[in-house]
Amino acid sequence: MQDFEKLGVFYLGKEYNLEEGKLEEDLVLYKSKDLTTHAVIIGMTGSGKTGLGIGIIEEAALDNIPVIAIDPKGDLGNLALTFPKLQGEDFRPWINLNEASNLGVTPDEYAEAQAQLWKEKLSEWGQDGERIQKLHDAVDITVYTPGGSAGPGVSVLQSFNAPPAALQNDKDAYRDRIHITATSLLSLIGIEGDPFTSREHILLANILENSWNSGKNLGLPELIAAIQSPPMSQVGVMDMESFFPAKERFQLAMLLNNLLASPGFKVWMEGEPLDANRFLYNQAGKPRVSIFSIAHLSDKERMFFVTMLLNEVLSWVRSQPGTGSLRAILYMDELFGYLPPTANPPSKTPLLTLMKQARAYGLGLVLSTQNPVDLDYKALSNAGTWFIGRLQTDQDKDRVLSGLEGAAAGGAFDKKRTEKILSGLGKRIFYLHSVNEDEPTIFSTRWALSYLAGPLTREQISALPNNKGTTENATFVAPVKVESQNFIQVENQKENQIDEQKDNQATISKTDTQSTTFKADTLKSEPPMLGPEIKQVYIPVTGSNQEKVIYEPAILGLADVMFSSSKYGVTVSKNCALVSPLHQGPVPLDWREGKMTDIDLRSLEDKPVAGATYMNYPEAAANAGNYDDWEKLFTQFIRTDFSLKLFFSPTFKIVSEADEDERNFRIRLQHLAHERRDEEIEILKSKYKPKIDVLENRQRRAKQAVENQSSMATQKKMEAAVSAGTAILGAFFGRKSISATSISRVGTAVRSTGRAMKSGEGIAQSQETLESVEMQLQELLDELEQKIEELSAKFSNLDEKLEEVEVRAASGNITVHFVGLAWTPRTPD
Repeated sequence: MQDFEKLGVFYLGKEYNLEEGKLEEDLVLYKSKDLTTHAVIIGMTGSGKTGLGIGIIEEAALDNIPVIAIDPKGDLGNLALTFPKLQGEDFRPWINLNEASNLGVTPDEYAEAQAQLWKEKLSEWGQDGERIQKLHDAVDITVYTPGGSAGPGVSVLQSFNAPPAALQNDKDAYRDRIHITATSLLSLIGIEGDPFTSREHILLANILENSWNSGKNLGLPELIAAIQSPPMSQVGVMDMESFFPAKERFQLAMLLNNLLASPGFKVWMEGEPLDANRFLYNQAGKPRVSIFSIAHLSDKERMFFVTMLLNEVLSWVRSQPGTGSLRAILYMDELFGYLPPTANPPSKTPLLTLMKQARAYGLGLVLSTQNPVDLDYKALSNAGTWFIGRLQTDQDKDRVLSGLEGAAAGGAFDKKRTEKILSGLGKRIFYLHSVNEDEPTIFSTRWALSYLAGPLTREQISALPNNKGTTENATFVAPVKVESQNFIQVENQKENQIDEQKDNQATISKTDTQSTTFKADTLKSEPPMLGPEIKQVYIPVTGSNQEKVIYEPAILGLADVMFSSSKYGVTVSKNCALVSPLHQGPVPLDWREGKMTDIDLRSLEDKPVAGATYMNYPEAAANAGNYDDWEKLFTQFIRTDFSLKLFFSPTFKIVSEADEDERNFRIRLQHLAHERRDEEIEILKSKYKPKIDVLENRQRRAKQAVENQSSMATQKKMEAAVSAGTAILGAFFGRKSISATSISRVGTAVRSTGRAMKSGEGIAQSQETLESVEMQLQELLDELEQKIEELSAKFSNLDEKLEEVEVRAASGNITVHFVGLAWTPRTPD
């Protein structure tokens, strides 16, 4: 069997001879980068399309490509059932007990039979438990149940948070985000919100845009309040009351409030935030297969969640750099109702956008359905690969042929031949049409590595190894995201931080009281009187409790720092904002006790909030001369303790970016490996192509020579035989006396026969030439294959040990903007 264990190719099965009805030995190896032009799987129930889809996801996982999979039926959870030991006891919890009963065997016996079946079938396809173990080790597989409790949940309300600045700067992406969020939310309460005619949609879109433009996050309660009291007084040229009266807005608010008050809606606010990056990679940067099982949801809930997830994936895609290699896969099983030809459900817009734009960013869509008449084939003409299985009706066949013809626009498409092929497809037999190949391929899918137990029950999903029925036990734990995490370590950082801005403000407003010597009973009701030469600022108060603010004195240092390293090609400018506590005694200030924050000079206030009280300050804070010394110490601290910490990859000879943590750097390295591998393989193939072309031309000429020699030899033998026979007959049955001329003719005929027999030697020589050329061609192809394998191995080391690089700032690259007394607000618990 050919070697299929190669990076960059998916082992899908073997070629199948439809005319003879038998399996061929040639493997079907699909290039992963071809999937960037998207794929469609179409086939009736029982055609084997789920098995093919699972096989594609397995191959992606083995190639370190992450997958987000939407599962309306519950079949894709089978990907979590990987049993490398192939023992009956592993299969036992997942077998179909009814099937065992119908066969008249015990569950244990049936489980052993299933294990044996998998072992035998895998062996037939050149696979074994070792390959299952590779799949098991390659990725983390988690089955989510949004809106349910069987598996980890998903907090969809996270998507109402303000998108990152990069997305807001992309006007088209920002507009789509607003539109899709408003549309999907309205669909959940039964309103079809057209963005041009629906008042509800226009109102929600304006509220979202107004809040997000201000950097404010929205939860459902805040959204309900904003509907009743909108943050804008007019819409277009009309005032709000004329456009959407308060009484009618209240009805919309009540619909959303009923949703929020529903006991069943609580699960939509629990679980991991809706974040595509976290679903694609775990905390260590390892690829994931995240499966979203939505079989338990109502149609409205399914549409809501799918649309919100597609919206999040679309935002993630637009934040990635362009690439020609496959970065990730979005797989959707049973597309029925989500991309119809005429209707316009909320899911259609993001799907269409992804079909048109995602390929440029390395996201491949794989869309599967058994209902081809329900698909928008104009949209699916963007798909470069079609997997067509057994179809149910002639109408289905006609629709598929129409779609294939559209996908092949500009290329050759034999409609009659394709129609004949589609009529002869059986179970697990697929017609593969790819824009990247000259001819279609008929193949049979390989045996799945995962145990195909059928749709998983709620209890089975809860029992999956990575689920355990709770969000807390999910595979992924949200990483701490801190702006300054690549610099000097900051003491007392909060664990499991999610919202960077919130935590940074908390760092300022909730200074550890144990780090100071001041007591609450020393509070003053009036701000202290200090000399005008001492700079004083007030850090803004966050949160709603601003009535009992207590100001604590600290020293704030603000500086711009330039980090530069010619060795690593790094030139980065960073802000350094450090809040350090004050002490009584000989050492009133130690910058090493300071805490990093993202505060900036423009956000500082020059007046306190009304009614605030103040902690006392040490005498050192009232001495203006100390601030000059503290500024020098601040510069010294930056030079010695405040460094830019990066990661270096020995394999690729590159360093991480300034704000890139190890997880994201490893993710970037994984995709860079795929890109470099694909590029170098193409370069290698282009170098070998002229040699291969020469030998193929020689092979073609040698074959023609063999055929010509064979044809000529046959003809000469026949002519010689006829000539000899005629001469002999003429000699014996011609004139009564045998003349010299007759004898001469017989001799000539005999010599012709001899020459005809010798021509057979020419065939042998031509055959030897052909065999020699074919041997040279095979050796060249083997040599190319070996070098491709070496390249793949070169880029397969994704767990390399990264080196830590520390870049310090020179004194001339430090610009101090402020060192002064900062009053940090605290509020009582």
